[in-house]
Amino acid sequence: MARMMNKVALIVGGAKGIGLAIAERLSAEGAHVFVTSRRAKDAEGAANGIGNGVIGLTADASSQEDLAGAVETVRTAYGRIDALVLNAGLSEPSQIAEITPEHFDRHFDVNVRGMVFGLQAALPALREGSSVVLVGSIAGNAGYAAYGTYSATKAAVRSYARTWTAELASRGIRVNVVAPGPTETDMMAAVAEDTRAAIVAPIPMGRMAKPSEVAAAALFLLSDDASYIAGAELCVDGGLRQI
Repeated sequence: MARMMNKVALIVGGAKGIGLAIAERLSAEGAHVFVTSRRAKDAEGAANGIGNGVIGLTADASSQEDLAGAVETVRTAYGRIDALVLNAGLSEPSQIAEITPEHFDRHFDVNVRGMVFGLQAALPALREGSSVVLVGSIAGNAGYAAYGTYSATKAAVRSYARTWTAELASRGIRVNVVAPGPTETDMMAAVAEDTRAAIVAPIPMGRMAKPSEVAAAALFLLSDDASYIAGAELCVDGGLRQI
């Protein structure tokens, strides 16, 4: 039986990469899926590409107003949210000597602010027993030269999952993190071959993750199969940070 049958899912940042893979998997498992992107054509393209009644919404993850509008659209349609995925994010390199306020604010606005106010906006719609998945990264527990700001945002995501679990447990709302390692997204496809080889070299499984593999982990955390898992971080990294 489909694990998300008739559940209502909102994926913030669901038009590309890992977010799109999660949307595809939840839809295939029977959920009523809404995906957001700050670009209307990307949101519509993702929805049309998946089909199956998926709805694309235009919303900037750094805008409280846009996030509230997306949630209200879902509430108007179904009256509730059973599964919330907060995935919107960006990653741009910059050494400490070169970090600008704009670089810092851009990362924290999307990667952290978007999750904080995305969850806040969704709270009235989240039913008892619902599940929230934050898309983090193994970078939140590591030091990668030139990616300090990105890594700091992902460490914040992990910390918030702990706090929100404590705050929302009385409502039966579970909050967990899925933390991918290097993943075969469009962004990674643009990386030079020698750089890709260096990224893959230390991964015990000898390759990057497929977006569908990260989506499978997110599906597990969102489903009733994970009904007693809360405040956890599930790493999907081929063993990179685990051994």
